[in-house]
Amino acid sequence: MNVVIVEDELAASDNLTYLLQRIDSDIKVIKVLDSVKSSVAYFSKQQTAELVFMDIHLADGISFEIFEQITITIPVIFTTAFNQYTLKAFKVNSIDYLLKPLDQDELTDALQQFKEQKQDKGIADDQIKGLLDFVKEKERTYKTTFLINHRDQLIPIKTQDISYFQIDTGVVKATTFDNKSYVIDGKLEELEEDLDPNNFYRINRQCILRRDALSKIKQYFNGKLIVEVTPSSAEQIVVSKAKAAEFKTWVAS
Repeated sequence: MNVVIVEDELAASDNLTYLLQRIDSDIKVIKVLDSVKSSVAYFSKQQTAELVFMDIHLADGISFEIFEQITITIPVIFTTAFNQYTLKAFKVNSIDYLLKPLDQDELTDALQQFKEQKQDKGIADDQIKGLLDFVKEKERTYKTTFLINHRDQLIPIKTQDISYFQIDTGVVKATTFDNKSYVIDGKLEELEEDLDPNNFYRINRQCILRRDALSKIKQYFNGKLIVEVTPSSAEQIVVSKAKAAEFKTWVAS
């Protein structure tokens, strides 16, 4: 079976490819796309894909925007880190999705369901419009305050006072500009949804950075970047080669 992956994070697409081939060695990933633009160009041409795995957030937009420009007649399974509240929209629209981080058993079930159904149609326009409107509406509102449990107290911390979020020994912590650290409930993926992308950027799997916290960018080997922040981080913050150009564009925007 020929599969196309639409995913802007190299580690995520590599992991999905590994899991697919581990489940069924006959599965062949024939193309990996990382943007709305490249996906529109690819699916506009005749190709041999039988199934598409598509992330929601891509390098240049939301994957639902692809369907506004072209018609995809191949079955699509979305992969997403959206929280359960947002996923209600998928259930209403009866669209298949897998929640990140991907689970091999759930992926196996999705593939089995696809093989049994052998759908020959894509997603209806009204379904995509509903999801696109829902996501855009959700992304227009961002979290302004975190209510944090700290030493038997509930402390309100303004989002604008947070310099960066980092994973420390498996726990997400927020560091404020006055160099105080607080444990945050939830995952970075969930936080990323709640933060204004104009002000916050997901540097890597371990860190989300506020624009005002950036103090210096250094060139690193193999096209990577090292980011220095205020207050300084105990862990070195590295931007991968794959995200370096996007990061620099965000900084200069």
